[in-house]
Amino acid sequence: MNLGGSVGVSSVGVSSVVLSIPRSLIVVEELVAYARAAFGWGEDVVVTAGPRGALGQIWRLDVGPARYALKEIFAEPPSEALIQAELAFGRRAAEAGVRLPASHPDREGRHLLEPPGGTWLRLYDWIDLRPVELTAPATPREIGALLARLHRCAPAATVEPDGGPPARWYDRVPTAHEWAEVATSDAVWAARLADLLATLPGLSAAVAPADPAELILCHRDLHPENVLADATGALVVIDWDNLGPATPGRELARALFDWFCDDSTADLDAMRSMYEAYIREGGSGRITSPADFTMLLASHLNFLLVQARVALDPHAERRHREWAEREIDEALRILPTAQQLTDVLELTRSR
Repeated sequence: MNLGGSVGVSSVGVSSVVLSIPRSLIVVEELVAYARAAFGWGEDVVVTAGPRGALGQIWRLDVGPARYALKEIFAEPPSEALIQAELAFGRRAAEAGVRLPASHPDREGRHLLEPPGGTWLRLYDWIDLRPVELTAPATPREIGALLARLHRCAPAATVEPDGGPPARWYDRVPTAHEWAEVATSDAVWAARLADLLATLPGLSAAVAPADPAELILCHRDLHPENVLADATGALVVIDWDNLGPATPGRELARALFDWFCDDSTADLDAMRSMYEAYIREGGSGRITSPADFTMLLASHLNFLLVQARVALDPHAERRHREWAEREIDEALRILPTAQQLTDVLELTRSR
């Protein structure tokens, strides 16, 4: 989810609209009317269709001189406990020098609103953002330092914010039975998925639950779409919906690949620079064994399975199926190979 204005959008009024994604005019107007009443705004609200992510669509709202990002959540909404954990950790992160958009409650103090229609809403500051330049020499150091600041200020967290055990999304890969549900389709990506599945037993052999004593509260989704640059070039962290327990070393390992591995190429020089900057800035995580790639592999494979199910679901909305198809293509392209994991492990062990 971006909160930035660097993508192509269509400005819309409350009474007439041409959107860049398939969306019912009536539904959009209902969302705006609901938000207007909840936040006590007048009639002067202009809506712009912003980017979307796996779990939601962003709408930019111009309310007089103020600008907001209204997030429409498609999937399971965050619990009140998660929202409170996010707000508390956001305050700690801001004190540590991490910039993030502020979340705004409505007139009744609610940070999560439930309008009619089966989605949920959250309101944030709108910040004009752009993607970080991955090839800039300073980028690996800046990302490493940012992650170190987040880990330094994070409290211990042995359970999810709602009190449940750590989510298995980050330490369990899908079973062969689960893959069988999607592997026999005639989708355009089915052959590529079959090739991947043939390599999975060896690739995911080291995946294992983390040591509870090492768990801290982590963002758990720090890929390049969730760390963007403002007009001055300063980094801004968005989309905290996946906040929860993880070990710092595992989040670090995932971030190395999310930022500096694409297609068949891992930029080991950039990874080394990011890892060294993270250590210099006092980050507590280290990558010392194959198990440290658990979060990377589990989260990527679980995400791939979910998107494959959406793409094949005849009852899913067309916009969600089309978005899933694009995500499947990317997920198959960026999943690391066993050799890349070995190369990065050698690099980090040597530091």
